[in-house]
Formats: sequence, structure tokens, C-alpha cells
Amino acid sequence: MGIERLIVFMGYPWAYDPTPDDFRRQNDQVLEAVEHSRGRAFGFVYLNPRHTEESLDELDRCVRDGPMVGVKLWVAVRCHEKCLDPIVRRATELKAPVLQHTWYKITGNLPGESTAADLATLAARHPTASFIAAHAGGDWERGIRALRPATNVTAEICGGDPTAGVVEMAVRELGAERVMYGSDYAGRSFASQLAKVYGADVPEEAKRLILAGNLKRMLKPIFARKGITL
Repeated sequence: MGIERLIVFMGYPWAYDPTPDDFRRQNDQVLEAVEHSRGRAFGFVYLNPRHTEESLDELDRCVRDGPMVGVKLWVAVRCHEKCLDPIVRRATELKAPVLQHTWYKITGNLPGESTAADLATLAARHPTASFIAAHAGGDWERGIRALRPATNVTAEICGGDPTAGVVEMAVRELGAERVMYGSDYAGRSFASQLAKVYGADVPEEAKRLILAGNLKRMLKPIFARKGITL
């Protein structure tokens, strides 16, 4: 599919509310995959803000003292909660972006599942942090609108079907510099998610930013800190 690099996070088995032992085990699995990839894969550390101190220790282990280059947060705690603040502050110190799952379910979200509006609230408290809104909120029209004022949040378009208009609206409302390709692979295919970008009615330069340029720019500070070159 022409994909040169991957970002990997979370191991198995998945848990909505992982214990510290759970997320440490999953991060060990990702560390093993990153090492095995010989430079093709980079890792984000998976944390549960419900266990804030243990998450800070794991952030230090995997990012400050290890090879990982970002943070992954899923559905244990809605991300507007105050328990995320120490994690975001530490990630910002380490130049690590924070990727937060965001979704709007018509059947109702999981108890700890964040919306794009929740992430916009968190981002407003941490204006110097870098955030990625995974799935652009799922219900992407609502999600993109919720993210408009949060200039330090990039909308990542993975998940869902390759519906016409997703990328066009994101570029129109946020600017091409705040839109990012993601595969959601294992859950979705590379091809279906690439189709959202390849088939979008946006300039070629916007597609280059979405597919690679924006993520490279976001990771440049932590890559420089770690001496990583592409």
C-alpha cells in the first residue's frame, strides 16, 4: 500500500478500564513490536488516567527512558476530567503528542468514552500540548465542528467507512495542517482509509500533509530530542 512507517499502540487482550499491570503488559508487547520492526514502527504508550501515578511512571518508562514517541488514551476516563492534567503536562514536557479516542455513538457512549468536545475542553487547558482526535469524533460532522476552536488538536480520520466529504469538510473547517491520515488497522483496512484521502476533492499538497507531512511535523520535536531521523 506504499506505507513506509507505522505508529502502533495497545496490545492484547483489550480492556476498557485496564489496570496498571494490564497497560504495562500491553506496552511491553508494543515495545517488542517496535524493536522487531527495525525502524519501520514507532510506539505510543497506552495509559489509563484513572491510575494517574502509575500512568506517569509508565510514561517515563516508555517515552522518557524508552523508544516510544507519543501517548495513547482510550475509553477508561472521559478526557475532560482533571486526572488527565498531570499526564498531559508530563507529555508536553517530553514533546510527546497525545492521541485520544473520540466518538459520538447514536446508541450512547461507553461511560468513559470521550467526545471531540471533551478533547477540545482538555486542549483549552493545555494550549502548548499537541493532541490528535482519533476518528475525528466518529460522527465526523459533529466532531470537526467541535474541534474548530481547539487549534492544538489535529483531527485524525481513521475508522468508519470511506464516506465522501470527510476530508473535504475537515480541510475546509480546520485547514489541511490540522487533518491527519490514520488506518485504524486491525479494525479497518489500510485501503479503505487511504481511499478517504486519495478520493478527496482537495489539493495534492493537502493530501501530502494529511498522509505524512502533519505527523512528521508533530513528531519532529520528540524525534530531535531522541536523535531519531527519517
